[in-house]
Amino acid sequence: MKLLPLFTRRGLLASALLLFAALATQAAEVRVVTSGAFTEAYKKLVPIFEAASGHKVISAFGASIGNAPDSIPSRFARGEKFDLVILSEGGLEALMKDGKLVPGSRVDLARSQIGVAVRKGTPKPDISTVEALKQTLLNAKSVAYSASASGTYLSTEMFPKLGIAEQMQKTARKIYSERVGAVVARGDAELGFQQVSELIYFKELDFVGTLPDAVQQTIFFSSALVQGAAEQDAARQLVRFFTSPAVADIVRSTGLDPASK
Repeated sequence: MKLLPLFTRRGLLASALLLFAALATQAAEVRVVTSGAFTEAYKKLVPIFEAASGHKVISAFGASIGNAPDSIPSRFARGEKFDLVILSEGGLEALMKDGKLVPGSRVDLARSQIGVAVRKGTPKPDISTVEALKQTLLNAKSVAYSASASGTYLSTEMFPKLGIAEQMQKTARKIYSERVGAVVARGDAELGFQQVSELIYFKELDFVGTLPDAVQQTIFFSSALVQGAAEQDAARQLVRFFTSPAVADIVRSTGLDPASK
């Protein structure tokens, strides 16, 4: 497995094996749905978890909030079955209030911030201050933002706070069922706003930076057990693995800050 040599070089594979030696159980299939911001970390960590634990993880992906067909709320509304869900804290709390998740099972995995990107080779705008960000948004011919947690914050809080909500209705659009980076990479938008961990992997983009602190939103991405989950024990093992200090550097390399820091 390609990831194992990297894990060994970092001295982490031994830690993972020790972590699960005491947890060895009959191999299980764990069904997980995760939102975009944690996806890159998830894709790197799951193969290591499977090799160390003997469990098989069956994955699905979708936005934390919204009514897109592949969003996590829509998947639950259709009755799709999962053992574990990973999504933004707001989306998780909504599912918890709706009785879909096991009370008290929330575990924070990582913190994420909102970043900005442009198509590679185009000028990088100034977003170093709140006023510079405001002018950059007003000057942009087209802006793309997520239909999930970060985009909801931009459209309902940040744009009004900057006094540009009316102007943004003309030039900004919400992106459903794909990453904002893909839209900017195609040239369909001049500026893209999304969680840093969802922007930095596009080779066709230049990452500009994160929003100024005064208008930044730091979001927790958290896990919780699903009501009626068939494989709760294996799901708990997966969560313990995601929050283990042994894998913190891998999480950090994907643009996230481990919540256990």
